[in-house]
Amino acid sequence: MSRLTLEQKTFDTASVSAETLETNEMIHDITGKMDDIWAAHPSVAREARRTGKGAFPMAPRSDRAQTETIPGPGGPLDLRIIAPENPDGIYLHIHGGGWVIGGPEQQDPRLERIADNCNMAVVSVDYRLAPEDPYPAGPEDCEAAALWLVDNAGKKFGTNRMVIGGESAGGHLSALTLLRLRDRHGLTPFCGANLVAGVFDLGLTPSVRNWGTELLILNTRDMENYVRCFLSNGEDPRDPDISPLYANLTGLPPALFTAGTRDPVLDDSLFMSARWLAAGNKSDLTVYPGGAHVFMAFPGAQSRDALERIETFIGSC
Repeated sequence: MSRLTLEQKTFDTASVSAETLETNEMIHDITGKMDDIWAAHPSVAREARRTGKGAFPMAPRSDRAQTETIPGPGGPLDLRIIAPENPDGIYLHIHGGGWVIGGPEQQDPRLERIADNCNMAVVSVDYRLAPEDPYPAGPEDCEAAALWLVDNAGKKFGTNRMVIGGESAGGHLSALTLLRLRDRHGLTPFCGANLVAGVFDLGLTPSVRNWGTELLILNTRDMENYVRCFLSNGEDPRDPDISPLYANLTGLPPALFTAGTRDPVLDDSLFMSARWLAAGNKSDLTVYPGGAHVFMAFPGAQSRDALERIETFIGSC
């Protein structure tokens, strides 16, 4: 049986450690000096993040990474692979970035950790980005990558045990991929879902709408603009293929939800973890006092704890 438990003290400002407060001040300082990412075409912000000039620290590239190019719905689709010699499973990773920025190479250290600590082959999808390629391009690419693994995991990696997951928009796309495989192909091949600070309602949950202008990685305006880039053809944001919070969630694998209390999309994890559980699935939610959006990208005790929990979950599925 799975049970969600929340305590009021988690959301009390007195529970936020001095280290976390210092990290958040550092993030405020970094973002305060950045150019307005919406003052130019999103490709400018995309390049800034790629070169370490965005809100997140630049991650060193892994010299172990290899690229597998597979057929995709929009043309060749690259998968970035970091794998041990004899993996016990596969982690299909989907990166974040508001469906607009980011790339599979920008979290290599965390993916190397998973590969080594969980003995998993990590496969990260280089899906098409908005606004050049809006919905449904990104979900289609992630669906194609998952289907390729269903057909090729045993031959390529010697194992068919698979976990899926990602951060922010990557959590959203992971949930959509699970639903697409179940509903369109009758497949439930993943034994777990690692959903970190996911965005599950593109109509925007109350925590996003009420956040305001404070820029702690994200703010309300950012989320509105990211959604506007992703949904450029008048789609209904409550369509379950767009916002998985509104989908039928029965028959999905155990999920680990991770969020911080200082994250504009906190409600997405609170709501989705409860709906996941109510649909009859195992659901585990961990909320970190004061944690910013995808806070584990920054060093600190909370990051270490979150990464260890994630690795324990991925390795035990």
